Amino acid sequence: MGEVARRAGPATLTASLLAAAAALSWWRAAEYLSLGAWLDALSMRNVTDTSQMLFAYSFLPRLVVSLLCGAALGLAGALCQLSLRNPIASPTTLGIEAGASLALSVAMLWAPWLFSFGRVWPALAGGALAAAGVLALSWRRGLAPISVILAGLVTGLFCAAFAAMLTLFKTEYLAGLFIWGSGSLSQQGWTAAAKLAPVLVAAALAAGMLARPLALLGLDDAKARSLGLSVATARLAALSLAVVLSVNVVSAVGVIGFVSLAAPVLARALGARRAQHQLAWSTVLGAGLLWLVDQAVQLADALSGLSLPTGAVTALLGAPLLVVLLMRQRSVPLVPPPAVVEKALLTSATRGRLIVLALLVVILLALSTTVGRDGDGWHLSLGQELDRLVALRLPRAIAALAAGVMLGLAGCLLQRLTGNPMAGPEVLGVSAGAAFGLAIALFSLPAVGPGLQLLAASIGAFAALAAILALDRKASPDRALIAGIAFGAMFDAVINVLMAGGDPRAMLLLNWMMGSTYAVDATAALVSIAAALLLFGGLLLTARMLTILPLGRGMSSALGLNPTHSHILTLALSALLAAAATLIVGPLSFVGLMAPHLARRLGMRQVLAELVGAAILGGLVMVAADWFGRTIVFPRQIPAGLAASLIGGPCLIWLLARRPSS
Repeated sequence: MGEVARRAGPATLTASLLAAAAALSWWRAAEYLSLGAWLDALSMRNVTDTSQMLFAYSFLPRLVVSLLCGAALGLAGALCQLSLRNPIASPTTLGIEAGASLALSVAMLWAPWLFSFGRVWPALAGGALAAAGVLALSWRRGLAPISVILAGLVTGLFCAAFAAMLTLFKTEYLAGLFIWGSGSLSQQGWTAAAKLAPVLVAAALAAGMLARPLALLGLDDAKARSLGLSVATARLAALSLAVVLSVNVVSAVGVIGFVSLAAPVLARALGARRAQHQLAWSTVLGAGLLWLVDQAVQLADALSGLSLPTGAVTALLGAPLLVVLLMRQRSVPLVPPPAVVEKALLTSATRGRLIVLALLVVILLALSTTVGRDGDGWHLSLGQELDRLVALRLPRAIAALAAGVMLGLAGCLLQRLTGNPMAGPEVLGVSAGAAFGLAIALFSLPAVGPGLQLLAASIGAFAALAAILALDRKASPDRALIAGIAFGAMFDAVINVLMAGGDPRAMLLLNWMMGSTYAVDATAALVSIAAALLLFGGLLLTARMLTILPLGRGMSSALGLNPTHSHILTLALSALLAAAATLIVGPLSFVGLMAPHLARRLGMRQVLAELVGAAILGGLVMVAADWFGRTIVFPRQIPAGLAASLIGGPCLIWLLARRPSS
């Protein structure tokens, strides 16, 4: 009876999704043809009937493709999460979608002849290369879960940043990829379904054979090896299968990534515990979720006359359901806490490294102010010329420094709180919330000045924070991370829908989202650096709390710390830091992840050392990014946030390849 009860949860939700999708499909089909004419349409008895043609070669293929793609993504997400033992793992974590998008952009600009063979091959090549790079980076560490996820996140962010830069400079050629990048299930025949069906069947059979190894992977690696399992081989097989599934979906219909995260989480939240049950229910839930969303999208298109991307709308409908179920889910730590309390004092060697880094920041500020480019090339500005330029260059550099400091601190807080090195400010959804607020203001108001932009972004950022803190009443770090991803996916989905509409204001939003310091003046720079210093000073007083928190709730309570209050305070501080940085230079999403890693690679593992090191390194990267973006392609400029991703991505990838993951 217990097993039946556990299965009732996912079965009930699946039945509800399928029933709702079937009802919408029946309604939509009736708009094409009467019930008695459906069989005639399938047999194409009247080839001159337009309604029969649309029913047989557009409506039905799209319905089947939505089922196949949803099932493939749900299965791929379950394979990732089971093999990596991480509830926020998905094919997106491997950088497949970002690699495919980058490959399409590159092919569109420099090898358009490749599209004569179809867009499948450039997308396949890009996604496969990105996934291969991730596996290569983490192979030396036995494909450890955290290593794979961190390498995939860095690779995906770098690919996305490079693709965004190409879009910024070549908008007239690449604007059309916005809709594809948001996922479109529109079909003009059965070609996509015929290609996806055998892939899904073969993958499902292979996944069934992997059920027992995946169940053993649910244990820690040492126990799995003691039971005779080759951990690296099993993990590689599961991840490879997930790559094959997701690449085929991306090449067929574009990026529809949220289903692969939501379906396995929904299956577990509703009672699927065994590996084989998670694989099966994730597949069916993914199919039902995407089928329902696509039918709703088609209905909305018919009523509004718009053409909404299904991939973006999937997040709008799936994320709230995921958040509601998270409120009922018991917390499971992402990674084990450390066994010992770290010392909070700075060693002499660490002080020396911090002093060197601080001097580098000062030198870089001076260079970014005095050295630039004009029509004659590189130029050193001194004297009266410097007096004229310093008012333009120095505020941007100071604002970039302040934003980098705050993002580095936010990332450090999140990574220490969760024990998860892939946590970053963007995971909380605060940056996406700020972009969402600005997008709503831009598209709903006739004129949006700088002050109103600031207000709109602030409301969006703190709305995201309030929602996450309201959800995280039990102070569960993993629940907060998944909720942040869900809220971020919803906000990003709205932005993608707005940008896919072709409105000229979308490019203004795109420029701001890339992290630009264009509009920063002296007043904004002073306010930003003052806020950064104030928050930095306050965080230094929390060193004891940050030292104890990773030990877990029991040990924290024994040492006199209230875990619930401490978790909420840490989440609030990290969100405040991320929101402040977002309001200055846009929703940056890379420095907060990278700066704490760089600090730890330099030996700064004590709390104070990591905080100070992450702050200085974050500021250093952002100042360098602002200078680089302002000069490297003069007279064009690369936004500072985008330049930070382009600079920091290869650096972090190199560090990951050289040394074991921290």
